[in-house]
Amino acid sequence: MSDLYCVFGNPIAHSKSPAIHAAFAAATGQELNYVARLAAVDGFFAAMSDFVAAGGKGANVTVPFKEDAYRASTRLSERAARAGAVNTLAFAGDEIVGDNTDGAGLVRDIVHNLGFPVAGKRILLLGAGGASRGVIAPLLAEKPASLFIANRSSEKAVGLAGAFADMASIEAGSFEQTAGRSFDLVINATSASLSGENLPLPAGIFAPGCLAYDMMYGRGDTPFLAMARQQGAARLADGLGMLVEQAAEAFFVWRGVRPATGEVLAALRAKLAE
Repeated sequence: MSDLYCVFGNPIAHSKSPAIHAAFAAATGQELNYVARLAAVDGFFAAMSDFVAAGGKGANVTVPFKEDAYRASTRLSERAARAGAVNTLAFAGDEIVGDNTDGAGLVRDIVHNLGFPVAGKRILLLGAGGASRGVIAPLLAEKPASLFIANRSSEKAVGLAGAFADMASIEAGSFEQTAGRSFDLVINATSASLSGENLPLPAGIFAPGCLAYDMMYGRGDTPFLAMARQQGAARLADGLGMLVEQAAEAFFVWRGVRPATGEVLAALRAKLAE
């Protein structure tokens, strides 16, 4: 009988995770069954308990349950503790091990898939919510020249920078406070692209050779990437690669095998373009 895994979310019908993990399992010869599970907005703990009782070995967790998964964990990886959120759970006996693979997925997509070294680069991270918090430590581990966190509320950005002050000196402020600065890597970790919203960013933030990266993805440019293109960003990338790479990292956490991601990413990209 195949080991059982799932992804919890609400909504969840749109999730590409079952297809991604099915492809990983086929490519690596791993016997597993991975499904999408809808949990009630206030029902994550009950849904997780039911899944474990049914023999579940592990789970991915997406919006809006990453903080619930953090609280449910009996043990946290260092990166999950840093992120304050969990997107990967492993169930072993009475233990619930919480991990966060988002930052590793982002860095792997940028550095390996896109061939863009983070070391020595000036980074602008847009947003001060959970998506940003989950990727700061992995980005800093790459030794960038600098990191600036920008947010509508400068107070929230400053608070987030302070949480990682033991790792590096991080600048923070409002979107407007990036005026007169330019960056080699600009990452949109806000949810603005989901609502079709444009961020109030000053002109000139994209340095020559800059990579503009949106954690969101869809058919064609997101609003952030459309703005970056208009302002002359040299390279554009959406978050589809991050999705696949964080899934590969979760697969490795569960199975001890790291699947190749190139063909899976190419197939998803082709389907998205249909």
